[in-house]
Amino acid sequence: MKITVLDGYALNPGDLSWSGLERLGDVTVYDRTPADLIIERARGSEILLTNKTPLRKETLAELPGLRYIGVLATGYDVVDAKEASERGIVVANVPAYSTDSVAQFVFAMLLELCHHVGRHDESVKRGEWTSSIDFSYWRTPLLELAGKTFGIIGMGRIGARTAEIAAAFGMKVKAYTRRMEGAPPHAFIEWASLDDVLETSDVVSLHCPLTPDTEGLIDRRALSRMKPSAFLINTSRGKLLVEQDVADALNEGRLAGAALDVLSAEPPRNGSPLLTAKNCVITPHIAWATQEARQRLLDAAVKNVEAFLKGKSINVVR
Repeated sequence: MKITVLDGYALNPGDLSWSGLERLGDVTVYDRTPADLIIERARGSEILLTNKTPLRKETLAELPGLRYIGVLATGYDVVDAKEASERGIVVANVPAYSTDSVAQFVFAMLLELCHHVGRHDESVKRGEWTSSIDFSYWRTPLLELAGKTFGIIGMGRIGARTAEIAAAFGMKVKAYTRRMEGAPPHAFIEWASLDDVLETSDVVSLHCPLTPDTEGLIDRRALSRMKPSAFLINTSRGKLLVEQDVADALNEGRLAGAALDVLSAEPPRNGSPLLTAKNCVITPHIAWATQEARQRLLDAAVKNVEAFLKGKSINVVR
């Protein structure tokens, strides 16, 4: 069984082991695969694993022996799942591996907006505390979370875990999700309309998938409904935002701050208006990437392949 990992570096830059996968077949791991080498490297493989290397219709047409695609992530928009299904290729993803990692990172970013820890650390190391006539000073407003409203858009596993942490900070939690059937996952969560979440929340955190319906969800209209004092957090998908609209809102004082772990293009080789926007914290898509989360991802990906080989595929996407 020939197994090829097209872009293994992000998952395993060297601190994990591929041994579990290697027990299942003849494994070749590429750190990265540029577009012009995808077909060449994938050809002859019965099993492909990909994180962000795209497998589109025209690529799949060149891979007649391919039987299984394992996506090394929860989101699987890099694969033409419909075309794969029509060709009898099983596509599986890895849900839930990064729940704690991403939820924790949401608050790392939010606390940076509230306290600007990095900026004050830099101030001290520039000698500004040494030369200060006061025992304490701050370069930005400092904000408490207790008593404020935390709005969640998308109530999956990560959204629910994020809600738990928000409640632990003493925040009121409101949530909007596509299907608000039955009770929320926790009694302290209040179901609300999208407009209500936008209008009443002090923090809006995005946890919905990227679909045709959610692309550009946070646009000028949505931003106009948010409080000028509100913070926007996105650890989901960059294209949920209209980046120019968010940058304009930040620069014009219609949005107090944003913390983004994702952008519409990654890396942002052609730039982004958000890179120079006021009070906008941007990190390079690392919310998922704790060592613990990556180990869970690798273990789950191996289990997915094992299940496929036994004829009992799991985590199949439709």
